[in-house]
Amino acid sequence: MTALRWIVASLLLLAGTAPSWAEGYPNRPVRVVVGFPAGGPTDVIARLVAQKLGDSLGQQFVVENIPGAGSNTASGQVARATPDGYTIMAISTGFMVNPSLYAKVPYDPIKDFTAVTLVAASPRHRILAASCFA
Repeated sequence: MTALRWIVASLLLLAGTAPSWAEGYPNRPVRVVVGFPAGGPTDVIARLVAQKLGDSLGQQFVVENIPGAGSNTASGQVARATPDGYTIMAISTGFMVNPSLYAKVPYDPIKDFTAVTLVAASPRHRILAASCFA
């Protein structure tokens, strides 16, 4: 009888969370920021992934190139974005190296960002999708 009570209690708990499942992600376009000019390896991979994500999730993923300062400009903008998952950034290894190369960077790679997934790797580059989920 105790097992039956646990099962019923679990089902009631799950039933209470059903409305949050209905919302879904994403329910509006997602901004994918690339800190380099269009046409480079990070940009090309970001565009391929954005297209596949859009097809798979049924929402538009818009790639925005913000070149400058070895991607520090773009990283600073993404770090200041609302941490809601609707602004993500395709980054390369420079993202973690830049704080040691520049006297001041507009972001903290550990505190301001959360790694989402490794998208691609090559002998010279690693490209990650990161977001500012704080």
